[in-house]
Amino acid sequence: MDGDAASFVGNIPEHYDSGLGPIIFVDYAADIARRAAACSPARVLETAAGSGIVTRQLRDTLPPDVHVTATDLNAPMLEVARTKFKPGEGVDFRPADATALPFEDGAFDAVVCQFGVMFFPNKDVSYREVHRVLAPGGHYLFSVWDSHRHNPFGRIAHETAASFFPADPPFARALVYGNPLIDQIKQRGGVDPDQVVGALAQALRREFGADPGRMPLQAIVFSATRR
Repeated sequence: MDGDAASFVGNIPEHYDSGLGPIIFVDYAADIARRAAACSPARVLETAAGSGIVTRQLRDTLPPDVHVTATDLNAPMLEVARTKFKPGEGVDFRPADATALPFEDGAFDAVVCQFGVMFFPNKDVSYREVHRVLAPGGHYLFSVWDSHRHNPFGRIAHETAASFFPADPPFARALVYGNPLIDQIKQRGGVDPDQVVGALAQALRREFGADPGRMPLQAIVFSATRR
């Protein structure tokens, strides 16, 4: 993914958090937080923390004396994340590149990343960085989406957007405005993004039924332990 496509700036963080978060992210966030808690860490690093959906679940699930450091390459996303926490909750926010983490070797007992690895330009380097900052016996938990066959919303979003460039439900709006697709639509020009939202809403209803519809989702969670 190029740099522009991975940039969550402007109004994207708000749409991402309020539109996509409750529907496709929060349940998986609760799951990965429970998995992290089962590792009994004292120091947790989250990479690609985004708007703090997983961060909030980590804080609510882990014991209060466990320190959480939430990082993301995009500072605007972290600004949204900060609004979910009160002072003294034991969470630090820091802009950081997951392929060049600004932490000492062995600084954490667990590293968590939900749906972020697919955005890393060099995944092998990101894995080496996780290995470096994990203490011996530390755990790495990360999740990725399964294929479009198991997550048709992604296919529908891309097919609908592509139909506007052949050569207002919150979820439909967030699929356009809550990720870098909005910038790609604006760069091409000639189409009002709200037209794409309307077409996407119709496509979602055709696929999943009238509001509220039921939509299948499936993710894959990976777990590794540092030796």
